[in-house]
Amino acid sequence: MARKAKELAPLSVGRLNQKGRHAVGGVAGLYLYIGESGSRSWVLRAMVGSKRRHIGLGGFPDVPLAQAKERARKARDEIAQGIDPIARKREAMSQLRARQAIAITFQTAAEAYISAHGDTWRSAKHLAQWTASLKNYVYPVIGDLQIQDVGQEHVLKILEPIWKTKTETASRLRGRLEVVLDWAAVRKYRAGDNPARWKGHLDKLLAAPGKIQKVTHFRTLPIDAMPEFMLTLRQRNCAAARALEFTILTAARSGEARGTTWAEVDMGAKVWTIPAERMKAGKEHRVPLSDEAIRLIKQMPRIEGSNFVFSAPRGGALSDMALTQILRRMGANAVPHGFRSTFRDWAAERTNHPRELAEQALAHALENKVEAAYRRGDALEKRRNLMSDWASFIGNGASEPAASDQLAPFETDSQ
Repeated sequence: MARKAKELAPLSVGRLNQKGRHAVGGVAGLYLYIGESGSRSWVLRAMVGSKRRHIGLGGFPDVPLAQAKERARKARDEIAQGIDPIARKREAMSQLRARQAIAITFQTAAEAYISAHGDTWRSAKHLAQWTASLKNYVYPVIGDLQIQDVGQEHVLKILEPIWKTKTETASRLRGRLEVVLDWAAVRKYRAGDNPARWKGHLDKLLAAPGKIQKVTHFRTLPIDAMPEFMLTLRQRNCAAARALEFTILTAARSGEARGTTWAEVDMGAKVWTIPAERMKAGKEHRVPLSDEAIRLIKQMPRIEGSNFVFSAPRGGALSDMALTQILRRMGANAVPHGFRSTFRDWAAERTNHPRELAEQALAHALENKVEAAYRRGDALEKRRNLMSDWASFIGNGASEPAASDQLAPFETDSQ
């Protein structure tokens, strides 16, 4: 054991200025080291196992004599228990650096998740919705919070204010919170249960969305109103009117119809093939084109520099609002997507076509997983009869197109 030196008083310690080491007493092996530059620091010299250790205890005068002695005694107690104070300190620093290396904020984690998976999402709109919802509702609350610290109270603080008023948004937001937190757990940025998990967790704290969400159906026209509506629509001479007419004839989603390119249409086979990346379900969809749909496409001129069948006045695809504006100017209490419901009602109530055929025409995924697994074809020719019957019902041949219809794509949507 190191020999105890004469114990110095604090005033005497303060007067020490000779370079080298100075035993201060009180604790065996406790020294004040004075360096070449005049810096002063506390060091405990002790045997740790079979090794001589010089254990730093801090600088003087930031660490006064009394505190240096307290630290020296604690270090000697650890040594007596078989602990190497220097090794323990190194281990603690290593753990600290490791924690700092994986310490990221929720916003950083969310952006990393979007960067990793965003390219696989079906559309730019889906990516925009993800980004906007997190920016508007999540980042203001936990954006700067370390992701390992996100807990149930934070998730509820985000969701509860909008759970009953914006149920659909809140429900989707909960799912996005869950997947970001799951991603962080797999990447070892956090541990423990996912506080955004629904089943067995948040379902005990929040009302089920289906119990509180008010179902809002797309506004549509009655079946019997369709022939007169189509007759009026065909009098409107603009690209948006033709795009809306094509949307109705094909029972497609308006975005699919507005994005139709010349390369997607096989005029000889009378088939419109929508690529997977433009479909909601992410699967290629073939649409049999009725004679009326073919006639409509033939009247559309090819615009130089545009690949779209229905080009906007300045090029590019028409916006969804362009079709909505047509309906508003016609005084129709409907939205473009609502005509898919009219088609579905017509097929069920006015025809003998099988339900499954109508669902395929709408590009709906089969709810029966077994049936979906065994379906190989897309019943294209059977659907051709269905779409031909639909075109006939809504007014195919009811009136000859006006000569001015040939100029439709060049006119604006301002009438």
